[in-house]
Amino acid sequence: MSTATASSAPASMESFADLFEESLVHQEMRQGEVITAEIIDIDSNFVTVNAGLKSESLIPVEEFKNDLGEIEAKIGDFVAVAIESIEDGFGATKLSRERAKKLAAWLDLEAAMNEGRIVTGMVQGKVKGGLTVLVGGLRAFLPGSLVDMRPVKDTTPYEYKEMEFKVIKLDRKRNNVVVSRRAVLEETMGADREAMMENLEEGSIVKGVVKNITDYGAFVDLGGIDGLLHITDMAWRRVKHPSEVVHVGQELEAKILRYDTEKNRVSLGIKQLGDDPWVGIARRYPQGTRMFGKVANLTDYGAFVEIEEGIEGLVHVSEMDWTNKNVSPSKIVQLGDEVEVMVLDIDEDKRRISLGMKQCKSNPWEDFSMNHKKGDKVSGAIKSITDFGVFIGLPGGIDGLVHLSDLSWNVPAEEAVRNFRKGQDVEAVVLGIDLERERISLGIKQLEGDPLTSYATGHEKGSIVKGTIKTVEAKGATVQLDSDMEGYLRASEVSRDRVEDMRTHYKEGDEIEAMIINVDRKNRVINLSIKAKDMTDQDSAMKKLAADSSAAATGSTNLGALLKAKLENKNAE
Repeated sequence: MSTATASSAPASMESFADLFEESLVHQEMRQGEVITAEIIDIDSNFVTVNAGLKSESLIPVEEFKNDLGEIEAKIGDFVAVAIESIEDGFGATKLSRERAKKLAAWLDLEAAMNEGRIVTGMVQGKVKGGLTVLVGGLRAFLPGSLVDMRPVKDTTPYEYKEMEFKVIKLDRKRNNVVVSRRAVLEETMGADREAMMENLEEGSIVKGVVKNITDYGAFVDLGGIDGLLHITDMAWRRVKHPSEVVHVGQELEAKILRYDTEKNRVSLGIKQLGDDPWVGIARRYPQGTRMFGKVANLTDYGAFVEIEEGIEGLVHVSEMDWTNKNVSPSKIVQLGDEVEVMVLDIDEDKRRISLGMKQCKSNPWEDFSMNHKKGDKVSGAIKSITDFGVFIGLPGGIDGLVHLSDLSWNVPAEEAVRNFRKGQDVEAVVLGIDLERERISLGIKQLEGDPLTSYATGHEKGSIVKGTIKTVEAKGATVQLDSDMEGYLRASEVSRDRVEDMRTHYKEGDEIEAMIINVDRKNRVINLSIKAKDMTDQDSAMKKLAADSSAAATGSTNLGALLKAKLENKNAE
């Protein structure tokens, strides 16, 4: 163990040594007390100090090292140490340099808090709710809300940096220290803030530095007060994220859009530094104007196309293609595609432009209408079969509909549709073209003449026809008149006498002769009557008999008797 000599110490050290010797007389030896001691030896494990006690004390050398592992002491130095225990049983007093430094740090922080003094600390890392800061050897807590003037989501840029703080809370019993960087910023910017706020005026141009970026905008330091540059005020065009326009640390100019003096909130805009492209937009792009633009955004209901810097219009999905009305926009165009569009409508007040892509192509419905008329024959493959009809593909990618009722003249629709399949090539007749509703009506049965019309032409009302009973029910029977036409005989039209059940009079296969009493074109039914035929026959017979009677040679014959006899003979037959 070596001892430092007084002759080697400088004059200042001699005076400090005198004070040290004097303090040994007056200092009180209590546990926790901070006293002064002289370093008399240093080795690899301990630093030996003389505190004027009965014996020298050994303090671990680690308590004298800095963060770099360097010993911050030398023989002859006088240092403050804390008494941890007195007379440990071996006549030695246990001293601590580390505890003395912490006590000194606590006292310094208490003084700094009471005086409002700024302290320096090193930000260590993240903890729940904030950051840890090393201040004077003590670990302090920096709440996330006090890191900056505004809440900070990402604290990474602040970590492992030396910064200034103010102590706002101390609790030695709980070993709790709370510091605030925001308090320092508020104090530092206080004077600048007041001066800035006095000069703030809506419409004025200010300079600032981007200090933080969020999803909805960027905060700009104006030198004492922050302003919000909202994402919608960054550019006239669509901006998906503020980072597309600005970055942290960027210096920029902005216009003050709004200033709330009560809440000290400043709204900024940089797009307002230039001319508003929406002014005069209707004059530059009259309705019907065609131009090329770039697809800037896609949604479920359409695509936004940029036609010039800061100007976007919506192409609704219904205006993308003449035939694909409900297709997803992403199946027609992609982001960045250059497409040709037509201006359909402009609302300058609402800043909305309606665009169309299909209007830049020929309208297949108009093309079809120009090349086809009602009654023309067309052909195509069956695209789909639904509950109400058959869709046939036509030139230009459009479809025509054959309603179920237009499949066959005689076969019921439910049966007729079974004769068709998807992909089958068929021929049809154009029944109607509705350009406004974009509908084309087709018919397959119209390829042939209407058998009802043909039959009715040769068999007018009152005609006597022959047929075979096809089906019979209690209330009536279906009669096959020829290969393509059927008639219907109601029970009430069989006889003058009441017929309760047709099946007691006729059966399938019976041949009958009846009169056509009605042609129901709407329901496509030819109504027959045996009763009407018989009545007509009787009228004819009576007229013939009357004629024969008037020509008879003998006048003694009673006309009434002759008619009666004739009728009786007829009934007997």
